[in-house]
Amino acid sequence: MKKVKGDQVSNIQLTALDGSRFDLDNIRGKRCLIAFFRFAGCPFCNLRVHDLVEQYHAFGSNFTIVAIFDSTLKDLQRHALKHNASFPILADETKSYYQEYGIERSLLGTLKGAILRFPTVLYAMFVKGYIPTSFGGNIMTMPADFLVNEEGVIEVAHYGKDEGDHIPIEIVRQFSHSKIENA
Repeated sequence: MKKVKGDQVSNIQLTALDGSRFDLDNIRGKRCLIAFFRFAGCPFCNLRVHDLVEQYHAFGSNFTIVAIFDSTLKDLQRHALKHNASFPILADETKSYYQEYGIERSLLGTLKGAILRFPTVLYAMFVKGYIPTSFGGNIMTMPADFLVNEEGVIEVAHYGKDEGDHIPIEIVRQFSHSKIENA
């Protein structure tokens, strides 16, 4: 079932890129972006992680990112170690959190992104070097982004319509610096 604004996030416990165990409860009290990506070799996903790494300093110290991939840890390590991210990159090998968050798969979305975002995928592959040498997850998984406040409540739920559809970085930056509105 899809998550919506106002939903409380449950704890996420997954294996991180370095082999350690990540526990979402350890970052409670911080705002965060929980980003669900496609397979580890996805050029769109690696370009997005690259952009998040580049902008991470602009989000401030009370904000973090949790990047989750539809991949095995081995495949994720093959593709994501080069990012040197300051935030956790996690492997959901059983896809349990993909199911819990209602992450969709779409052949139409995959084809739409491949056609409409063709210049982006070319840039990702041939300028940035994010060439998909393996497909360790489902190629039809769509991305999803959740902006979560300090209390663990979703303030924005964005389900991608194609493989390159994410919340704009500027909105993530604005959210990272805003205050919780008291009701």
